[in-house]
Amino acid sequence: MPKASDLTSGMVVEINGVAHAVKNVEVRNPSSRGASTLYKIRFTHLKTGQKLDESLKGGDMYKEEDYTRVKVPSSYQDGDSFIFMNSEDYTPYSLDCEDIADQFGYLIEGLESIVALLVDDTVIAIELPAAVVMTIVETAPAIKGATAAGRTKTAKLSTGIEVQVPEYLETDELIKVNTETGKFMSRA
Repeated sequence: MPKASDLTSGMVVEINGVAHAVKNVEVRNPSSRGASTLYKIRFTHLKTGQKLDESLKGGDMYKEEDYTRVKVPSSYQDGDSFIFMNSEDYTPYSLDCEDIADQFGYLIEGLESIVALLVDDTVIAIELPAAVVMTIVETAPAIKGATAAGRTKTAKLSTGIEVQVPEYLETDELIKVNTETGKFMSRA
C-alpha cells in the first residue's frame, strides 16, 4: 500500500472502492515549524474521467489497484463500442464510446501509442499519447500578415473536434494537439 508521498503520475489507486489514476502530484512544504509536508494530488476517475483533487499528508495510505498496462493500437468502431486490439497476442478489448467520450476525438487511424489499463482482463480506461498529429479540415482563410503570436481562430479537425489555432494556418495543414488540454501545440 503506497503512501501519499510515494504516489507518482500514472499510478492507479483505489478510492472508495473505485479505481482512480494519479494525474498530477504537487508537493507543498509549509513554512511553519513542525508542520508536515502536504501533497496536493489530482486523481481521475477511470470510468467517468471526473477529476478529484485531494490534499494529503505524506503518511496517508492508499490501496494500489491491481492492473495491467497493454499497448493497443486503435482498431475500429463497432456501433456504440470502440474495439482495441492487443498488439502482442491480438486479444480484442471493447470500450463503450460513452466511457471515452472526452478522448474519442483524438482516436485517429494509425495511432500506435495507446495504452489500455486492464483490471481482471477488462479494459477500464485508455491512455492516449501526450500529443496527436491531426489534419485541419475546415477553417477560415489565412490572414495576410498574421503572426505566430497573433490572434486565433477556430479550426475543425479530421475527427470533428474543434480547436483554436493561429490565424496563419490553413485547411489541410497538419497540426499537433495536446490530448489532455485539447489545445493547439504546433505545426506537425
